[in-house]
Amino acid sequence: MLHIKDLIFRFGGRVIFDHATVAIPKGHRVALVGRNGTGKTTLLRLIAGQMPVDGGSITMPAGTRMGMVAQEAPSSDVSLLDTVLAADVERTALLAEAETAADPHRIGEIHTRLADIHAHSAPARAAQILSGLGFDAEAQTRPCSDFSGGWRMRVALAGVLFAAPELLLLDEPTNHLDLEATIWLENYLRNYPHTILLISHDRELLNKVPTTTIHLDQAKLISYTGNYDQFERTRRANLERLAANQTKQIAQRKHIQSYIDRFRYKASKARQAQSRIKMLERMEPLVSIVEDHTVSFDFPSPAQLAPPLIQLEDVDVGYDGKPILRGLDLRIDLDDRIALLGANGNGKSTLVKLLANRLAPMAGEMRRSSKLRIGYFAQHQAEELDLSLTAVAQARLWMKDVVEEKVRAHLGRFGFPQQKADTQIAKLSGGEKARLLFALMTREAPHVLMLDEPTNHLDIDSREALIQAINGFEGAVILISHDPHLIELTADRLLLVDGGACRPYDGDLEDYRKLLMEKRRADKSDGKESDQGGGNKKDQRRAAAELRAALAPLKRKAENAEKLIARLTRDRQELQVKLAEPGLYDGPPDKVTKLQIQIGDLDKKLEAAEQTWLDALEVLEAAESEAAGTA
Repeated sequence: MLHIKDLIFRFGGRVIFDHATVAIPKGHRVALVGRNGTGKTTLLRLIAGQMPVDGGSITMPAGTRMGMVAQEAPSSDVSLLDTVLAADVERTALLAEAETAADPHRIGEIHTRLADIHAHSAPARAAQILSGLGFDAEAQTRPCSDFSGGWRMRVALAGVLFAAPELLLLDEPTNHLDLEATIWLENYLRNYPHTILLISHDRELLNKVPTTTIHLDQAKLISYTGNYDQFERTRRANLERLAANQTKQIAQRKHIQSYIDRFRYKASKARQAQSRIKMLERMEPLVSIVEDHTVSFDFPSPAQLAPPLIQLEDVDVGYDGKPILRGLDLRIDLDDRIALLGANGNGKSTLVKLLANRLAPMAGEMRRSSKLRIGYFAQHQAEELDLSLTAVAQARLWMKDVVEEKVRAHLGRFGFPQQKADTQIAKLSGGEKARLLFALMTREAPHVLMLDEPTNHLDIDSREALIQAINGFEGAVILISHDPHLIELTADRLLLVDGGACRPYDGDLEDYRKLLMEKRRADKSDGKESDQGGGNKKDQRRAAAELRAALAPLKRKAENAEKLIARLTRDRQELQVKLAEPGLYDGPPDKVTKLQIQIGDLDKKLEAAEQTWLDALEVLEAAESEAAGTA
């Protein structure tokens, strides 16, 4: 499908590709991975013909349809649906020609071709893609100019997906998506019928979609079979094997050199010494693999505060007198790790702004510790940086009462050694600017980190560093992210922001995926059945989907309570065995008292767990009986 042979490309005096070669078979889903700056986006542009190569070749079959998301987001007065439909250039041209064609033979050819490309179902397919990317039926009829840049980039992505090119080039397609749209895109790409070349720092996407991974390293292209995790395992094994062979070879060379040094000038051993000199010359040293510096950073530990840090009671919040969220009841403690779920536009960022004291409550009561310090991160904050300053000069503006040594030490925690700290911000990469914002927002050792899409410009290694930093942080974390990998490894509480409310979500991310897929299947079935006049079936399907979604948290709650009962019962039995040992009563009496107190505590926990289990079962049985009675 795609052959890259001896590719040479230089940019600004730097060699990006040096005789790089790789072949991509038809129908493969390929991930391009490598550190920022290795040339991933450059390679896509070279493949798309947007830049000329300096040497070598990039070839593919003649007539291959190629698709890449335009850098300019659509902003016309054309509706979203019509904008996406226009992305299928052939269909658009055929429909236009059908309006004016007079030759009966040509008219027949046009309609045959329209039938071949399923032109009649195009509006439904375009609407389905737009829906998956977060646009409801009403939004699809509105002009592109009504939407912000991020939403218009979704429309651009929808157009490329709808056109279904034979070679699909995607560069960070999830950057403007929320978690819900990311999950939809992941499923869509897994079923894409043609070849995909994908750049992403979303580890979950890189594990779910690709069948092949190409690593850009030291100006070469190295192909690995499998997804990102498989690539990492294979490469790690290769590095370990190379390191072992290198150690072995160094020992062999030392041994041979030692023999040469001892016997080189001894007449009786001269011939053997000369033989070993030639052997040493023929033994080519194994080339060391240069590993790039791994990014790491950590958040400073906050001072202890009495709980709760923040308490909301029946709070409404919104803009211009119009509430977005109502009746919020929420408590934040120092050990909380909370991720907010819900589609964009439902109020996640509004809730974070309220908690960060950037929005005032419209109703209800909000209590905060008087000594509470908050670190707030949002991508738009990059606009607050003065690009003409160095990183350390910017930090000094935000840390006016701190001596420069401590300012530099704080930047060093976030991967800014002296040289990087003295670099002009305009010359920093997107990921480095994000790390600078992390450093600035934590300058006062906040008790709560509020992170609104913190990973957009971070590469995979920086995301892993962020995960470690969050897990090592001793304060609370409130997180909004489209990166499932980040959420799964850092959050232990999920809150669903939907329908003007915020409520606990008792399932995990996998449950949430299933819930979203179930809703989409139900919506898809609803559309088909409404076209066929199947209103009753449609209502039944929707009711069944809603029931499954409603019962899932209850089932999980019952299962968790049952597991807790089993563990507590086992712990109680172990304590009773200790309490029954005769020798226990010959020792200090406080040991017996301590065991009896522990058993008493376990009895209380057991009683609470059993009540939780019984309550969940009772509600489950009632709901299932009601559903059976109305079916």
